[in-house]
Amino acid sequence: MDTLTHALSGALVARLIVARGPVPLAALPGVGAAGRFGAAWGGGAAAPLPWQGVAVGVVAGAFPDIDIVARSFGDVAYLLHHRGITHSLLLLPLWAWGIAALMALAFRVTRGQRGGWKSLYVFACAGIGIHIAGDWITQFGTMLLAPVSNQRFGLGSMFIIDLAFTGTLLAGLALAAVFPRRRWPAGLGLGAAAAWVGLATVGQFEALDIGERHARALGVAAPVVTVMPRPASPFNWTVTVFDGQRYHVAHVNTRRSEALQADADSHFLRRFSAPYLPAGQAVWQTVPRFGEAGTPAWVQEAWNAEPFAFYRWFAQTPALLQVQQDADGERCAWFRDLRFEFPGREEGPFRYGVCLPGVGQGAGAPARVFKLEDGQRQPV
Repeated sequence: MDTLTHALSGALVARLIVARGPVPLAALPGVGAAGRFGAAWGGGAAAPLPWQGVAVGVVAGAFPDIDIVARSFGDVAYLLHHRGITHSLLLLPLWAWGIAALMALAFRVTRGQRGGWKSLYVFACAGIGIHIAGDWITQFGTMLLAPVSNQRFGLGSMFIIDLAFTGTLLAGLALAAVFPRRRWPAGLGLGAAAAWVGLATVGQFEALDIGERHARALGVAAPVVTVMPRPASPFNWTVTVFDGQRYHVAHVNTRRSEALQADADSHFLRRFSAPYLPAGQAVWQTVPRFGEAGTPAWVQEAWNAEPFAFYRWFAQTPALLQVQQDADGERCAWFRDLRFEFPGREEGPFRYGVCLPGVGQGAGAPARVFKLEDGQRQPV
């Protein structure tokens, strides 16, 4: 999800936790006047005001995306570490403590309000937690167990930017502003967002079924079916069936019975959605993973080159894009990841190539990695 949506979700979950206050500790659910919960809220001090909790939720909801700084260390660092330790469930308590402590200090300096980090900790935990959940539902994947494991986990049912999902969060916050002493508006907004994810997951299973049926029609014995969420509708999907050598790819809408017509004057959502056809009208294209029959054997060598390990780990549906060989004998193989390419996007991101040394570079020269950006080779 985008950082703005994360911040909104953090604000809404914080708003669900605390109503307009201040709220006495004894009035909180499950908290006795003796204060068994009081110690956790800062030595018996009153709970924070609602705006403070929401402010912490906003900061915590956006915080994990601070790992964008990895991009300043290069593309490889970004791919290896984005959605890594700052998105880890194992490290969530530590990050929440840091945010709660900093926000408590900020409130003390700017507002003159005394209070410890413990009174804000629950909001920080909730904000980071809902950020992690928001990234987990997308297909990019999140390293939930970093730094113990770099395995990416993802439900894969939501496109990275979903206006309807963001809209439910905004509606929940707007209702909460109208009814400032009630928690139900925040609950309603979060519930609507969860229901939208559920609807997208239904579309995901329908897309998987379309892929499995096509695999059976092809007679593929052990297919790998991958479905990728697309913009404008929870029922727009790119379906790939991998037969061991080739991807069979189609852009489908799992609920549409007739093709959607769109032209240059149509609303942008309609234009984005029109390429996704009903399952019965789907156009299946074939994309060889490592090229056609005449592809040079060194392409496989390039793919297996040690400097390219980061991309083999990252790419979910890798495919050869093109090969190049210059007069000095340098050989370059360029690859793409099909999950980032869809109708309406002229050139997908995360296109990388491996260049094997030519005769003039010496037999011991290492393979080099480049990225393809705007049709130009750029160093990594």
